[in-house]
Amino acid sequence: MSHLQEAISRYNKILEAPAHKDLSWVKILHERMEAERLSAGGRLLCPFLRPNFVTRRQYESMVRTGEALISAIERMEQMALASPALLARVQLLPAEKMLAAVDPGYHMAEVAARFDLHLSNGTLQVVQYNADSPSGLAWAEGLADIFWDCPPVKEFRKRYTLTRIGGKKYFLAALLKAYKQFASTKKPNIAILEFRTPFSANGQGEYQLFRDFFREAGYASEIVSPEQLEYRNGVLRSGNFEIHLIYRRISVQEFLMRFDLSHPLVQAYRDHAVCVVNSFRSEMAHKKALFGLLTDEALTARFPAVERKAIRDHVPWTRLVAPGKTTYHERTIDLPDYIHQHREKLVLKPNDDYSDQHSFVGSELDQQAWERAVRQAHRSPYVVQEKVEPAMSVFPMMTYGHLEYREMQVDVHPQAFLGKVSGCASWLSGGTAGAYSASGGLAPTFIIDQK
Repeated sequence: MSHLQEAISRYNKILEAPAHKDLSWVKILHERMEAERLSAGGRLLCPFLRPNFVTRRQYESMVRTGEALISAIERMEQMALASPALLARVQLLPAEKMLAAVDPGYHMAEVAARFDLHLSNGTLQVVQYNADSPSGLAWAEGLADIFWDCPPVKEFRKRYTLTRIGGKKYFLAALLKAYKQFASTKKPNIAILEFRTPFSANGQGEYQLFRDFFREAGYASEIVSPEQLEYRNGVLRSGNFEIHLIYRRISVQEFLMRFDLSHPLVQAYRDHAVCVVNSFRSEMAHKKALFGLLTDEALTARFPAVERKAIRDHVPWTRLVAPGKTTYHERTIDLPDYIHQHREKLVLKPNDDYSDQHSFVGSELDQQAWERAVRQAHRSPYVVQEKVEPAMSVFPMMTYGHLEYREMQVDVHPQAFLGKVSGCASWLSGGTAGAYSASGGLAPTFIIDQK
């Protein structure tokens, strides 16, 4: 049994001990979640009774790998912007391509980003890179603060050293650094861009936690929706609120489904009248086809060795589904034939998560169903990717007043700000990666060390 498994076993014994077995502490835990607005749609964000633990070695590996990959992604984005042929392989929509051509006014396209990783048996595999409008940071930090003081964790901390991995302050620092590069040292008014109306009485969301955090740090901050924006005399406003810096929490695709390029936000962005974080250019990195460029060794041959190693060891081989030949680990293959013949180890995924298309896991389908999925993948932008085995762990939950244990899939989400990993959350689900599960939710994430 590993040290981590021993620690989890010890935590479970604490839960089952007489002091905590009646679960009366869980009611207080849930009441604190409600009071701290750690719920979505009336449902608590975390139905679990244990944090997700990562070892110091695992966390340091996430930092090293994440930062090397972000550097490689930034390098590939610059190559794609300079090459129409490469940019075409990312499969941006025409409007997305036009927005990507606009210089955001600061150095990195992604001020904030989030990885989706599987940590299992000492291995680390990247499943996804969310660079468009990553979320979960404030929620995860709030959950970590609440769990830190709950009775079982306090008891557990007598034996183990736990470290909270919060990122809100690092995110604000990254926002301000991007704004300084964009404009000046003047103090910005910060707008949080959401589709939800800020006047809704029943809607609670992570954006409210950020608004309050920005205000506590001394920055005027409002939640605004795109319909409220107007651009006059070189100034973007929402009512009487003058906006200098936008924290964008809606995806480019969501925005373009409702508005065109004449929208006041786009006009102000093109005129460099407002700093938008993340930039619209970040949509490039959000497309899964970017992994197809990263895992094409002909394109990365001149990348630094540390970046090539991170890609080779941690990014699954990916290609845009299209007729023709390509490379698979240094050998040439006919891509359609390869997809048909290797169903068991492949996954088909829509190029953009915000589409209404579904993913298909080859090992979960028979050959006939796989061939139907392949035909669909040829009709709209899809990627084919080597399957990454999910990481599983057993978590305690309270069900109808009783303690039970369920095996959950664990997706770890390290957060990065201006290329530096400085936070982490975990998403647990009872289904496949990224799938909705009635028992799913966020879990606070702690680094664990033996005392």
